[in-house]
Amino acid sequence: MPLSRPASAADIHYRVEPTDLHAHLFTVTLTVQRPAASQELSLPVWIPGSYLVREFSKNLQALAARQGQRALQPAQLDKHRWQVQCTEGKPLVLSYQVCAYDSSVRTAWLDASRGFFNGTSLCLRVHDQEKQPHTLELARTAATATWAAATGLRPLNADKQGFGLYAAADYDELVDCPVELGNFWVGRFKACGIAHQFVVAGAAPSFDGKRLLADTQKICETAIRFWHREGKAPFKSYVFMLNAVGDGYGGLEHRNSTALICGRRDLPRQGDVRASEGYTTLLGLISHEYFHTWNVKRLRPAEFTRYDYAQENYTELLWFFEGFTSYYDDLLLRRAGLLDDATYLKLITKTINQVLQTPGRSVQTVAQASFDAWVKYYRQDENTPNTTVSYYTKGSLVALCLDLALRREGKATLDDVMRALWVRCAGGPMTEADLRAVLHDLAGRPFDKELAHWVHSTADLPLEELLAAHGVALKADRPQLAQRLGLRVAENHSVQIKTVLRGGAAEKAGMSAGDEWLGVEMQGQGWRISKLDDVTFYAGTHTTLQALVARDGRLLRLSLEIPPVQAAGAPAKGRRNATATSMAPDTISLTVTDAAAAGRWLA
Repeated sequence: MPLSRPASAADIHYRVEPTDLHAHLFTVTLTVQRPAASQELSLPVWIPGSYLVREFSKNLQALAARQGQRALQPAQLDKHRWQVQCTEGKPLVLSYQVCAYDSSVRTAWLDASRGFFNGTSLCLRVHDQEKQPHTLELARTAATATWAAATGLRPLNADKQGFGLYAAADYDELVDCPVELGNFWVGRFKACGIAHQFVVAGAAPSFDGKRLLADTQKICETAIRFWHREGKAPFKSYVFMLNAVGDGYGGLEHRNSTALICGRRDLPRQGDVRASEGYTTLLGLISHEYFHTWNVKRLRPAEFTRYDYAQENYTELLWFFEGFTSYYDDLLLRRAGLLDDATYLKLITKTINQVLQTPGRSVQTVAQASFDAWVKYYRQDENTPNTTVSYYTKGSLVALCLDLALRREGKATLDDVMRALWVRCAGGPMTEADLRAVLHDLAGRPFDKELAHWVHSTADLPLEELLAAHGVALKADRPQLAQRLGLRVAENHSVQIKTVLRGGAAEKAGMSAGDEWLGVEMQGQGWRISKLDDVTFYAGTHTTLQALVARDGRLLRLSLEIPPVQAAGAPAKGRRNATATSMAPDTISLTVTDAAAAGRWLA
């Protein structure tokens, strides 16, 4: 075990080596130059930006400690903390392995073709020395001789492929800069003079890297100028790390980088003129995570002034930090010229319908949903849509309502509010009181009533009224059968019921999540169904039928009433919304009625 450190290494130094690719094992050597006599160490239980206790210590094994030639025995204090009794001030060296077999953006991965890790998964925290400078050494092995490395950390002594020594000002910065390893595609561009790197792992040969770089550059320049009219961003470089897989989607923001996952088929393809729906979704993800560079990584909840890595960190403001980011991600695509008005309004329509078709919006406020993210949003089950609302989707609609309300009054826009918050909070911690103060200052009146109604109650948002004031009509649309019945299903040779929505016809019939809907009976005749559309095909004009359902090895006959179809185009205003006792949730569509008014909003 090496006791010497590389030149320029800090008092807290980590050496990370991908030692066994087939066993998915990283080996970490941690050197603490000046340990305490009873030195405590711990591994975080969560990663900022993903609000769930994930217990990263479950993947740590073979922890050993040594001072000079003397072996020490670390004592485990609880699920993620250890203590080492040692000689104070004499270099303490710890070694351990981490099994990296989570391909998400939140943890760590290692196999024969790719490596990836977040510091929260690999780097033990040295208690009472978190604010000291830290260094990370990425070690090459024979098995990874052809690999390259990419990270947002500042290089001190790294080779052309990225292996070597990196610096972090403190533990927070160290674990906020993930590392990508492998034989990935690399592209570079500048946005407002700032160097950006884009690495893509797992792309197919048809991948059009030039288009991805050009479109991402437009996104970055639009975002930088949104926050800073002079185009001067609060970071010196930025790294996008994208893992293209067979089927996947997600991202996690960091201070000067982001880790992304997308479906391989969602990447732009050489020769394609039009952007596919999947590629548009990917651009929205890129825009979302890049906007987070300001909104949550710097401007952030006051409760996140200093992360507590040992437990949940609660805030009621995720509706602002995730929801407002979700509003701006697609809006900035429109402003960057990557979407037209029709496509943008289609995306808003999808968000509105997602909220309207969530009965939980009448049960829990979006502020409560933010606070409960740790136990509800990140632990979803068959009942989640009935008990909570997404702070992403409803939060984005709160942002939409605020923007439209401000624009209607003509004194400010939500853009002005975001920039004023950045200045007021010095790009740091903020509270809801800060938002209220900025709204009052810019609009010339308080918005307390609106925030109480839109954020702290379960009342529905005044979308129809506010959209109409900007040349967009909101109308009721013909709902699909799943919405009429209050079901979310999967179809594969039969209809598997995933969720039964509160107050719907399916719940009244006695259907439950986990049921397999096999067939229908009417007037003594039975029919096998393999997809939900078969129900109306066989039912014809019948509105009452027997649903044949398999549950726990038993066959059940459930009496089901099919709700009538609402007339498409009927006014949405005044319709009964999805509550604990309502019928089918609303479905809406948007139509531009005044192109000039809509253009002033979307420009």
